[in-house]
Amino acid sequence: MNVNIHESWKNVLVDEFNAPYFKSLVTFVKSEYKTQTCFPPGKQIFSAFNYCHFEDLKVVIIGQDPYHGINQANGLSFSVNDGVSHPPSLINIFKEIEADLGIPYPESGNLERWAKQGILLLNATLTVRAHQAGSHQKKGWERFTNEVIKTISNKKSNIVFLLWGGFAKQKLKLIDTQKHHVLTSGHPSPLSANRGYWFGNKHFSMTNSYLAEKNIKSINW
Repeated sequence: MNVNIHESWKNVLVDEFNAPYFKSLVTFVKSEYKTQTCFPPGKQIFSAFNYCHFEDLKVVIIGQDPYHGINQANGLSFSVNDGVSHPPSLINIFKEIEADLGIPYPESGNLERWAKQGILLLNATLTVRAHQAGSHQKKGWERFTNEVIKTISNKKSNIVFLLWGGFAKQKLKLIDTQKHHVLTSGHPSPLSANRGYWFGNKHFSMTNSYLAEKNIKSINW
């Protein structure tokens, strides 16, 4: 695994890449990709950072694990490749955007268009074995992505963090809420959404209102 990550992130995360835990993680991931089918493809492991550069960052959306089905994961949380049918959580995200902002439901579930506008679509774990959810958890990824969140919190200001579901809400302790804007709700998965914990959260219009207030260009969702 080459750490194929944009220079802007390399500069602020250099201590992580040099840390012993990260070197062990790289060894583990290389071995897994050699001997197992893993996702996303190797070149896309750091896509979230390559589409959204550190200096352009406006919004952080935290997911847990990459999708573990064939051709789904592309290195961006909640996102799937063009032409791939939309997973249930993504369907509910798009339905909420439709209700909140009146934007028609999109054909493509590829969220590169969001990432290029300054949204970091960050999974806590950046790799997974095919058809084995959680198989790369507790190998070092969570430590790395927690440091990413802390680095953003310390070095940036006026970032909107969208924390959906219990797992993402645990990251609240890493964020300086005096400098940043945090919105929380239930997870968009059907289990949570159908119980009324997702729909109507209006996170997309609220994100844009906050950005406008800070004279930051809003997101075209």
